[in-house]
Amino acid sequence: MRKLTLTNFRNYSAVSLDFRPGMVAFSGDNGAGKTNLLEGISLLTPGRGLRRAGYGEMAREGQPGGFAIHAVLDGPGGECEIGTGTAGMDATAESGRRVRINATPKPAEALLEWLRVMWITPSMDALFTGPAGDRRRFLDRLVLATEPGHGQRALAFEKAMRNRNRLLTDGSTDRAWFEAIETQMAESGTAIAAARVETVRLLATMVAALPDGPFPHSDLALSGTLEARIGSAAAVEVEEEFRRALASGRERDRAAGRTLDGPHRSDLLVRHRPKDMPAELCSTGEQKALLIGIVLAHARLCGEVFGNVPILLLDEIAAHLDAGRRAALFAILEELGCQAFMTGTDASLFSSIKGRAQFLTVDHGSVAATDGD
Repeated sequence: MRKLTLTNFRNYSAVSLDFRPGMVAFSGDNGAGKTNLLEGISLLTPGRGLRRAGYGEMAREGQPGGFAIHAVLDGPGGECEIGTGTAGMDATAESGRRVRINATPKPAEALLEWLRVMWITPSMDALFTGPAGDRRRFLDRLVLATEPGHGQRALAFEKAMRNRNRLLTDGSTDRAWFEAIETQMAESGTAIAAARVETVRLLATMVAALPDGPFPHSDLALSGTLEARIGSAAAVEVEEEFRRALASGRERDRAAGRTLDGPHRSDLLVRHRPKDMPAELCSTGEQKALLIGIVLAHARLCGEVFGNVPILLLDEIAAHLDAGRRAALFAILEELGCQAFMTGTDASLFSSIKGRAQFLTVDHGSVAATDGD
């Protein structure tokens, strides 16, 4: 990404930044707006960004006209301009945001034709000990970077499941409606599970090929009925089994008030390979190192297999790493050749890459270039 412009976004009334390739370090006080910049970049991919906030929350307070984000990219197909936001829409609406690519309206999924974005934030420190839903979202973000159609399949499944849940809670016994919806769920749900299994397989292959380093290797596995059947049976067979399971489970699900089987119940299981220990039992520092290792391996996978290294957003990434791991992280980022945006309250956390990274100081709605001191 060569240029980013934010208008009425979070605490920025208007800011325009030029970026160089490689590492970019934002420093500034807590609350100055560093994470807001990363959030703006994260909206250059489908979804609600790294905070998963409502669009109404993103607009600058007191500015009812909505927000706008504009970026200029040097992509594989040449220069590209991306615009997104809610400017001109109802700022409190949650129906979505507009996306334009080279001034042409596009669905959000079209953004994946130009770039992928991955992130690590402080809220993800509890990824391995928190609810399974957080790990599913993390996994699905990994999948989306390698399989752009994954997002649409997930939306299709969730829409069909909401319709089925409504039929259940309304007491409907309309067999035709149930069958139609369950057929949709079986098709999209099986595709979701298959994409997850393939991404985990590719990641495992990449991790196995990497030498030992400061970020420990992890063993990844999936817990889920559909995922367990993928690979041991043809996709059409797995799909039919799921459809039958949904049909036979209607009364059970009606009693529960929701659908109890499907990819929305799956989990990502992570183990610390050198210690042969579940990630949730590791120390906080070990969990952070495992998470960084997974994201770096995934970035390498995207570059080597798919030819497109993601933009990495690393919020407060250096604060809890010792000097050795910080240096190792910076070296890997340079080796990957990716553009990485990092934040920290103290610019000295990035002193070892002075002259090799772009340094910007953030001060409550303004951003200025510095030399890293």
